[in-house]
Amino acid sequence: MIDSRQLTKRYGEKTAVDGLDFVVKPGTVTGFLGPNGAGKSTTMRMIVGLDAPTSGSVTVNGRHYARHQAPLQEVGALLEAKSIHPGRSAYNHLRALALTHGIPRSRVDEVIDLAGLGSVANQRAGAFSLGMGQRLGIAAALLGDPQTVMLDEPVNGLDPEGVLWIRNLLQALADEGRTVFVSSHLMSEMALVADHLIIVGRGRLLADTTVGDLIRKAGGDTVTVATQDPARLRDVLAGPGVEVTGRIGSEELQVTGLTAREVGLKAAEHGIALFELSARTVSLETAFMDLTRDAVEYHGSTTGLESLGRPA
Repeated sequence: MIDSRQLTKRYGEKTAVDGLDFVVKPGTVTGFLGPNGAGKSTTMRMIVGLDAPTSGSVTVNGRHYARHQAPLQEVGALLEAKSIHPGRSAYNHLRALALTHGIPRSRVDEVIDLAGLGSVANQRAGAFSLGMGQRLGIAAALLGDPQTVMLDEPVNGLDPEGVLWIRNLLQALADEGRTVFVSSHLMSEMALVADHLIIVGRGRLLADTTVGDLIRKAGGDTVTVATQDPARLRDVLAGPGVEVTGRIGSEELQVTGLTAREVGLKAAEHGIALFELSARTVSLETAFMDLTRDAVEYHGSTTGLESLGRPA
């Protein structure tokens, strides 16, 4: 378990992390999301003692990282895939890490196979592609068979097979009861693999929620329905967890809390004719963008794009 209490980090006048309170629990994949500059990397660095908090604290399984007798066997972290001596082979890199913690040679062989590095284990890491470097970094994170696994952008550079491998690996680790904390900018992947989300913006906590709850708050599955008798249909659809909205005088209603099928069946049961029945699903990406709109530090511009490629 990762437990952050009022975690704060300042660099001069810049506050990178501002009073973060959150808990990452075992047995689930927790996604760590936020725009660029939100403080995600700084938070992860403080979790493993690479940066010292200005105030507040963060512990892993009840202790500060530096107080664990064998940190590599307690927390497996991938923060920078290329933080490897370029002249050292993948095998020797992992073997050197293992020797510092009394990890047997057999475990090195296990993680090499797990990460799909068997054919390149004796090659120099400096010649690895970004994807192979990611695999080596993940192998190093898993070397100590840790109860807590923390990965920063683990799918960077991976091909589709590698992305699927990571997806299945994260779920398998969570199913074993481990704490899995993953930072990513790929909302499509987070929607598939994460159960819980910690979302930050400008160093502050914006949401500590499940994927489903975040999507529901952003509109969730909204059903649009039109009928000649919207007032009667509104009464028919009313119930716990159901919200029906619509403009006065309009035949169109927006319904959340019911599927299009459920709306259609209820209308049919009461003999209400429908002119339109359609559903719109809010994606995790849309929900994330809505939540973080005011917390984005770096904005791109489309001004002048129409002139790109045109002769001067």
